[in-house]
Amino acid sequence: MRIWQKPVSVESLTEKHTKTTVGHLGIEFLEVGDDFIRARVPVDHRTVQPYGILHGGVSVVLAETLGSCGAHYSIPEGQRAVGLDVNANHLRAATTGWVTGVARPVHRGRTTHVWQIDLSNDAGEATCVSRLTMAILFPRQ
Repeated sequence: MRIWQKPVSVESLTEKHTKTTVGHLGIEFLEVGDDFIRARVPVDHRTVQPYGILHGGVSVVLAETLGSCGAHYSIPEGQRAVGLDVNANHLRAATTGWVTGVARPVHRGRTTHVWQIDLSNDAGEATCVSRLTMAILFPRQ
């Protein structure tokens, strides 16, 4: 079942994030499904630690970007989604290629959302698992 309550596409996500951290890091939106968003980040000079592995904070940027977009586009116009908590478990280092993330909702309530974001390398091996909790804010009366 399609969960999006606002128009969303790879093109609109890409345009909205062009002059942001997402654009600076080279994150690319790949797919919007009925209940998920997929994007990837390159493992290159912009995103690695001095030790040559993908910086854990970049994994969190990708995860939070995906979960925040998911929450934003799955709530009615006029409501806002803001981050409350992000958790990330780094499972495997990435040294080359791309890390791809997929965000899916675990819980979409009236006042909170929880999104699961799974990141993997080009071989399909898990590199990071993340959970993002979002507060859903209603317009002030």
